[in-house]
Parts: sequence; structure tokens; C-alpha cells
Amino acid sequence: MIQKKTKPTTPSQRHTNLLKNRSLDAQIKNKKLIKGFQRANGRNNQGKITVRHRGGGHKRNYRQISFNREITKVNGNVTHILYDPNRTANIALIQNQKESFLILAPEGLQKNTYIQTSKKAELKIGNALPLKSIPIGSLIHNISLYPKMKAQIARSAGTSAQLIQKINNRSAQIRLKSGELKSIPLSCYATLGVVSNIDHKKIKLGKAGRSRWLNRRPKVRGVAKNPVDHPHGGGEGKTSGGRPSVSPQGKITKGKPTRKKNKKRLIIS
Repeated sequence: MIQKKTKPTTPSQRHTNLLKNRSLDAQIKNKKLIKGFQRANGRNNQGKITVRHRGGGHKRNYRQISFNREITKVNGNVTHILYDPNRTANIALIQNQKESFLILAPEGLQKNTYIQTSKKAELKIGNALPLKSIPIGSLIHNISLYPKMKAQIARSAGTSAQLIQKINNRSAQIRLKSGELKSIPLSCYATLGVVSNIDHKKIKLGKAGRSRWLNRRPKVRGVAKNPVDHPHGGGEGKTSGGRPSVSPQGKITKGKPTRKKNKKRLIIS
């Protein structure tokens, strides 16, 4: 991936660092794989804001990615490597004689490569196999937590997990980028390789406007607000809050566990 360099004719361009890849295609001609959608902008089904600082942003179409490759049986040739505005990773268009699919593109995937989803698929980048058929030590991504369920682990740009151990022909241990170990059934599917666009973390937006294009609204510190608007607000002169960090609703924001209880049973350490 090439870093895009521009002559800084404005203050915002001086610190901007973007990526440029001329081999990527921006548009998908197959309209069956695209659908329009309206963003929630941080609101739940009751219209209440549950995630703050979301709204605006450029209009986008959603690309329907085949995350559950065990069910869709993605087999075919890679015809295009595409840009997806809805995610940090690039995506790949797979076509065969009957239909087309979109998948997360692994790093190093080339056009005209045959991609397979099978228990006996070849051990190469982009192929999806059950964990039982993948050698120990392999780097994998797009991993499902339960059989016949869509993948939920290692889907962001540059991420992957490593298969560490297989236990009693029942479960597999995988190590995430965070160092956390998870236990997953061996019948779950995963894709070989690392997710593409590994240089995404080098991007510097450079200006507030580009952040607004990405559906991100400004954030104001609680200590800068009035007491009516935030528990940290008010006070004579500048204060540091005077209490443990809380949300506008008064709930603790630092140090409190946020993981759901039903997901803890898969964690080993």
C-alpha cells in the first residue's frame, strides 16, 4: 500500500497521511451484492441515543459480505479487489459460473486466484476450512464462534488470530491479537491468512472535516460543560472533575467491565 503524499498548501494537509492503492477498484457492477441502508447514527429501536457522537457522514451503499462461508460455500475465481467504505479492510469479488460473492480480502490475495470453501480445501491464503483441518500455528481470520454461525472474530484490517492447540478432537484454542485465548469448537470455519490493508493504522485524517465525513461528530469534555449537562461540569476555575470518571448519566466509564456474561464462557485466559 502506497502512502499518499501531498504538498502542504493548507494547515490541514500538513499532517494528513492517507493510503493510495491504484490496484483497487472502487465500484461493483453487480447490483445484487449492493443494497441501500439507513444508518442508525447511534440510536436504538426506540430512537434513543445509546452511542454518542455519531451522525452525518457521507452517503454509502452496503456491500453484502459472505461472512458465513460454511453456509454460502464460496467457490470461484477472484475477479476484483475492491474498496469498501463501510469497513477498514478491502474486499474481494469471487465469481463462478452460477453466482458471485463478496468476501474479506486477505493480505496477498491476487486476482485470478481460485478460492475454495471445503473440509478438504487446499491450505492457501483465502481458502476457508474447519479448524479441524487447519494446521496448528496457522494465522487465520474471519472465525465463527459456533458451527454454522457467521464469523465474528478477526475481521478488521490487519488483524488475525493464531491456532494454538487442539484438545480431544472437540475444541481448538486460538490466540487473539490482544493475547486473549479463546476456546472454539473444531467444526467452526475460519479463513487462512491475515486481513488485508495492514497499513490502515498509519492513516492520519489531518482535519476535523474528514472525521465528519466518516460519521463522527465532535466530542466535548465533561469538565468543560455546565453542571446541568454533565456530572463533571461547573466549578470555580478549571477543575479535573472532582470524582471518578463518569458518563453524562453518572455511570462509571473507566475500570468497569463491559463484556457480556454469555461470552465469558469461551475465554480461557
